[in-house]
Formats: sequence, C-alpha cells, structure tokens
Amino acid sequence: MTEQGSQAPMITVVILTLNEEKHIRRAIGSVRGFATDVLVVDSGSTDKTRDIARALGAKVLEHPFKNYSSQFNWALGQVSAQADWVMRLDADEIVSAELSGEIEAKLGGFSADIAGVHVSRFIAFRGRRIKYGGLFPVQVIRLFRNGRGHCEDRWMDEHIIIDGQAAAVSGALLDDNLNSVTWWTDKHNSYASREAVDLLNLEYHFAEQETVAELKGGGQAGLKRWIKEHIYARLPGGLRAGLYFIYRFIFRLGFLDGREGRSFHFLQGFWYRYLVDVKVSEVRAVMKAGDVDIREAIRQVTGISLDDATQHDKEARRDQTI
Repeated sequence: MTEQGSQAPMITVVILTLNEEKHIRRAIGSVRGFATDVLVVDSGSTDKTRDIARALGAKVLEHPFKNYSSQFNWALGQVSAQADWVMRLDADEIVSAELSGEIEAKLGGFSADIAGVHVSRFIAFRGRRIKYGGLFPVQVIRLFRNGRGHCEDRWMDEHIIIDGQAAAVSGALLDDNLNSVTWWTDKHNSYASREAVDLLNLEYHFAEQETVAELKGGGQAGLKRWIKEHIYARLPGGLRAGLYFIYRFIFRLGFLDGREGRSFHFLQGFWYRYLVDVKVSEVRAVMKAGDVDIREAIRQVTGISLDDATQHDKEARRDQTI
C-alpha cells in the first residue's frame, strides 16, 4: 500500500470476495493512491483470488458467508483500531482517478461531525456504461469513520448507516463486472431470493430489519428505499415489475443505452424484479398448501434458513464488540 504522511488519515479498504481473480487486482490497484491497508475477507474462493490479494499486499481473512451485511459487519470487527476511515469496495468495482485524488486531498480536512462520505456510483454491463433509465449515478456512502458506520441488517440492497453527518465528493466508482451473462443471471437468481425475503418481511414482520428509508433527509438512497418500501412494495406482484420496466425503458430513456444497455434494462429492470415477485408468490403458496409458517416456506422455496442467519448476525455483532 502507499506511504502515508504523518497528517494523512489512515484508510482501510474492505473487499469481500468469492472467486474474484478476474477483478481483485484491478480493484486493489485502484485504491493504491490513498489506502493504508486493504482487508480482503474471502468466503471460500477456489481460484487464485486470495493468492493475488496477498501478493498485492492485502491482508486476507476467511469467513463463511451468510449474506453481505453480516459478512461486512464481521469484517469491520477485524479492522485495526488505528484506522481512521473505512472504505467499502466491491471486488468488481474501480475507484476512479478523480475519486482517488479527492480522497487524498479532502478526507483529512473534514470536521469531526462528518462521519461518512457520499460518492457517485455507475455501472457497466457487458462493457458499456449505463447512462439512462434514471439509475445512475447513484449516491452511496462508501467511506466512513472507523467505528461510526455499519451495514444495514438486511438480505438485499444493503447500505451503510453512519452515526453523524455525511459530506460528498464528485469522484465516482464504476461497477464493471467481467463475468458472463450466465454468471450474471445465476447471481441475480440468488439476489432475487434475498430480495424476496426482504419484501416478505415488510408484510409478515418475522425479523427486525434496519432501513435507510426516509422521505426527507435520507439522501438519494433513503428516498429510493422509501419509495420501494411504501409504494412499489404495495403494488400487485408482477404488475409492478412491468410498470417499473416501462418507466425505466420508455420514460427515463433506457432504450438509448444501446444493445448492451437495452439487455441490462430488460434483465435487471423486468426479468429480475418479476423473478422476485414469482418467488414471493411461491412462498405464499407453500404456506397455504403445506400449512407451514413463513420461515419454513422461505427455506423450502429459496434455501435460506432465517434461523441460521439470525444466529450468524448475532455472532457478527458480538465479534464487532471484541
């Protein structure tokens, strides 16, 4: 990692991995300008991910994966107390040169009431950066003071919650995954199971769940979550996926994103969200036909054991206090 001057804040970048040999070198390389340490938490890679990360100077730990939030919160418990700031970075993301420079120049000058920093995030699909559809850039908190932030306790679409105010910088992250469409659809099938759990929890309240949803004062992420939980979730299943796709593709000009972009909007804006609704419907059908409770129905349909996850989250929170 880079040499830091006496006045520069110490920054630990946390990256969660599973078979990320295509991406990990690029991700670590993009933070060399400002990172004091890189902590890679791996959940059982069978490729060269861990070897590459270690060769680049990262500290590599292994920990079993239940969901992103519990894994990331466990990782926070492993960050050195000497670190001033923590950055959350996905293995397939790249920190732009502009953002890297802003972090170096500005982070040490923020007042003590600033606990986190909003950055812009873009996404590329099959090599094409998505510009339309009303999606990007999305403002997300990815930098926060050590000990003053954690990941929402939820199954999908998790955000960082901070204790304090947030500043903003203009530089951006780019999510540019290099895997195949087959990999993408398999991944989003798993995501759909997790999002189905979150949607069902809004109705059945089987688990405590944090949320950044705020109509006012919650920033872009809070507003989008409020709309999702208070408007989208109350629309009829299936129909809402179609309406959302029309909004993105027609009214927010998603059709202008070219062939790759049109594929992305259809797959992520309709197919994925329709799949979530089908899984929600299947859980309800299993409950009715089998006379089982919501937890058992979720296990049968998605393979997700909520009881195991609850115990895992308790252990993650305990580890953070050690």
